[in-house]
Order: sequence, then C-alpha cells, then structure tokens
Amino acid sequence: MNRTRSVGTRFAPALLFTAVLLALAGCRSTRSQAPEEPSVAETADAAADMLAVAPASAPPPPPPEGYAVPQAKMARSRMEAQRNLMPPPMQMAAPAPANTEKYAAREDNPVQRTAEHPVSTFSIDVDTGSYANVRRMIENGVRPPADSVRAEEFINYFQYGHAAPTTREVPFRVTTELAQAPWNAQRQVLMIGIKGYEVPKATLPPANLVFLLDTSGSMDSPDKLPLVKGALRQLVSQLRPQDRVSIVVYAGSAGLVLPPTPGDHRGEILAALDRLQAGGSTNGGDGIRLAYAMAKQAFVPGGANRVILATDGDFNVGTVDENALETLVADQRKSGIALTTLGFGTGNYNDELSERLADVGDGNHAYIDNLREAHKVLVRQMGGTLLTIARDVKIQIEFNPAQVAEYRLIGYENRILNREDFANDKVDAGDIGAGHEVTALYEITPTSSAAQRMAPLRYATVPSTPADAAREVAHLRLRYKRPGSQSSQLIETPVLASQATTTPSESLRFASAVAGFADALRGGARMDGWNWDAIARTAKQARGDDAEGDRAQFLQLLEVARRQLEADEPPRVGVAR
Repeated sequence: MNRTRSVGTRFAPALLFTAVLLALAGCRSTRSQAPEEPSVAETADAAADMLAVAPASAPPPPPPEGYAVPQAKMARSRMEAQRNLMPPPMQMAAPAPANTEKYAAREDNPVQRTAEHPVSTFSIDVDTGSYANVRRMIENGVRPPADSVRAEEFINYFQYGHAAPTTREVPFRVTTELAQAPWNAQRQVLMIGIKGYEVPKATLPPANLVFLLDTSGSMDSPDKLPLVKGALRQLVSQLRPQDRVSIVVYAGSAGLVLPPTPGDHRGEILAALDRLQAGGSTNGGDGIRLAYAMAKQAFVPGGANRVILATDGDFNVGTVDENALETLVADQRKSGIALTTLGFGTGNYNDELSERLADVGDGNHAYIDNLREAHKVLVRQMGGTLLTIARDVKIQIEFNPAQVAEYRLIGYENRILNREDFANDKVDAGDIGAGHEVTALYEITPTSSAAQRMAPLRYATVPSTPADAAREVAHLRLRYKRPGSQSSQLIETPVLASQATTTPSESLRFASAVAGFADALRGGARMDGWNWDAIARTAKQARGDDAEGDRAQFLQLLEVARRQLEADEPPRVGVAR
C-alpha cells in the first residue's frame, strides 16, 4: 500500500508537467510562419525522456485520510481562468437606420420667350412645409436634397405686408410691384401679392375639427408623437365652447379615441391626447375613412369643418398606393370637409404624400419641427388654417412681347396649369384662408436688355400690340370661387411700364433674397450674378419689421447653410504653369 502511494506520488510532477505541455501544445500560433507543432504522442515521449534524466525529488506529503479531490470545482476553476484569459467578444455597432425620406422630383421652371409663350398660368399655394423641413435638415447638419426645396413655400413662409381689402365684397386684394432685380440690373422682378381679409379669432365661425393622428411604431420618437401632442395642446388652448374636437388614431387599425367634444372641455381633450402611445404598423387609409366619418357626424353648416392629419407619411398597411389615397381624399372634399396635413419627424418622412394629400383635400400643408413652429401654424395663423375665404384661386399673366423679351416664374413648379384650365371651373386649384398672404415672383428680361438668354426664332413673327396696350408690361387675371359656389369670379388688372422702379421695396428685396437662398440650395443655376455674400447682404438690409423673429432666424439659417455647402465643395486644384 505504501509502495503504490509512493509511486503515484513520485510521478505526480511528471503528470503535471505533461499536462502543461499538452496545454501549451493546444495554444497554437496563428501566424503563417509558425513551425508545425509536435503531436500529443511526441509531447508525452519528450516528457518521459525529461523524467529519465531529471533528478528525483522528494515526494510531497500524502493528503489526509478520507480526502477526495474536488474534481468538479477544479474543472470550473480551470474554465473560469480560461475565460479570463480570452479577449472579450467584439461589439458590433448597430447600423444607422436608412434614410427613406421621399420628395417629388421636379425641375425649375424654364425661361420662356414671350413672343412664343406669352401666357403663364398657375394655381396659388399657401403651403410652408418645405421651408420648415429644410430648416430642420440644415440645423441638424444635413444638406437638403434639391427636390426638398420648393421656392414658393420658402417665399410664402414670410409676411410682406401686402395691402388687405377694405371690404369683404372681394375676399382678397391683389397688388403688384415691378422693380430692378437685386441680382442683375439688366433684369426686373414682378412681385404679385394677394392678401385675404382678416377675421378676428372671436368672430371665427364654429370649428368642427378631427385630429387624425398617426400612432404607429414609426412615430415612436421625440420629434414625432410627443411633438404632435405638444403642438395640438397649443391649438386646444385656443378652442371655444362652440367648437367641436374629435380624435381618431391609426396604427395597424383605426380607432376613435375621443368622440365630438366641446372645445371648452380642455381637460377631457388633453387627457385623451396624453393617453396616446406609438406602436404597430401604419394603416393610414382606414384612419382617413374614420376621420371623415366623424367630421360628417359633427358637421357644422357654414362652419370650419376640417380634418387635421399629423403623420410622418409612412403608410405601410391597408391602402398604401398613393394614387388610391389621393382619390380617397379627393372624393371626401366634395362633402365640404377640408384636409390639413402636418408633417413630423426625420428619416422616413414622406413629404411628397403629405403635400399631395393636402392639395387634393382643399387644405394646406405645414411641417412641424419644434413647438415654435407649432405656435406659428396653429396659433398665429389659426384663422387662415381653419377658415377658407376663397377656393380654387388661379393666376394668369399675359406678358406684352413689345415690352418683355423673356420671363420665368420662380417656384410653383407643381402648380402649373394649362392655359385653358384657367377658365375651367372643374379644374381644382389652391385655396386662401382668412388673413393669408400669397406672394409670387416673376423674373423679367425687358426687350431693351442685353441680358436676354435666348435668341429670337428666325421665322417667328412678333405679334403686334394694340396702341392702348403698348404701355403695359403685362395683364394680370385672377379667378376664384367663394366657399360653397361652383362658378368662379374674375379679377383683372394691368401691370404698367410706368410702375417700374430702380429702387425695389423692402418687401421685394427680402422676398428676392429668400428666392435666392432657395436657388442656392438647389445649385445656384438660375439667378446669375448672385452669390452667398450678395444674398446675405440683401436679406440683412431688407430685414425690416420682424416682430416674430422669423427673418432673424432666416439670416442665421442662411449662414449655417452657407458654411455647410462651402465645406461640401471639393477643393479646387490649381494648374501648374
């Protein structure tokens, strides 16, 4: 018994040494130059040879009687030691979400030769969503895609002090200004201003509003559903006892959160808003149907009946085809219920759909990127947002080829109408709300200017101009319908050459600077002779009265965008001479 224990004790160091060598043999180098390592059998033979020549050591004292080696514990200890020696697993960074924002492709309006195309026809537009959306991108350090920039929505974001009508016999007043273009002394700018009559908030007709809110999973972001709630709280604070509010939500399916409720029940309305949470897919089609059903249920004859849709536009279940959604909304507008769309969020924002739904729904489109913008749209401009005073407003300009060689309409590319559409009352156009302003700019090249871009056609015949119209630069026609009427009324006024001035007003200069900013963001190809310095200088000099701070914010935005675009330009490489 003692002999057996002695032999086992004698070979314990050898067994331990062999185990170490085997472990080392397992830790093989990954380098391609490393020599081939010995096999396990070779390692055991080498260990036996070393034991043959190694001096015998005194055996260690035997373990106490009854002692059993805790094999499981030793195995766990070896495994823990091995884990501690291993490097931690690599942490893979989560990929950034793809940007799927959608904008309608378009090209700038071309320059037209007056002798060939003397007439320009378009629908008015009171949307401002493009400016606020582009501002969001610039402030976030993102260069806006060219198609996200719509010059008319940049221009109409600001107020220019156009004269209002003195009576309500005509719902708005039309003014014109003709002056030297700030970007080229050889050209002129024709500014057309439309101003709707004002309606004090206290005398607004009763409002029947349906908040149609996207609560799908895509709205689970601070700049989406939480901002929607904050924006609508501001509108709720303006409601009166005679107003009615309903809340419809849609995610995978649509649901009624709040039936028609008096506007002075603010606690009930706000509690319903506070309960909303985001989750699920986006069935916008069902939500639109239910919202219009609630609007019809609480319809107010002669009131402001409107659905206010707040969404990122990411419809992905149910009716998702954009043409089908437009048809759905267009069918509903016949009932006298308008649609306002409020865009929210980033990354998946569908600007194209939000704008189109508002257009076919006889409403307006805005983008809300912060609570300040929400206050502008839903409080400051509430009368214009809720109360329509003129429908299907169309503008047609006929330029005099004896005075104007070329012209170009700045913006309104998606509002261009055929010439025959002007007198066709079945063709839809934009609406004007109480107190709304609409501004349109034409760039004009006089026949006397050396800055003409196109040569006249070789075989074209210049039409003769009546003697009594020779002093006119253009003739302005405007058609509109009163709410509830199916026939339009016509307004006409000439634009006289004697109106032209070399000192444009503050309003025209600031509007021109805003148009120049939009052009610069789209590549700067249209306003010859104008650069960032000139645009900024013109805007600063024409800042004027800025009670709400919108123009000051514009000047800051212009400088931020300028630095971004200049940083994006590739370095210029000089040529050795």
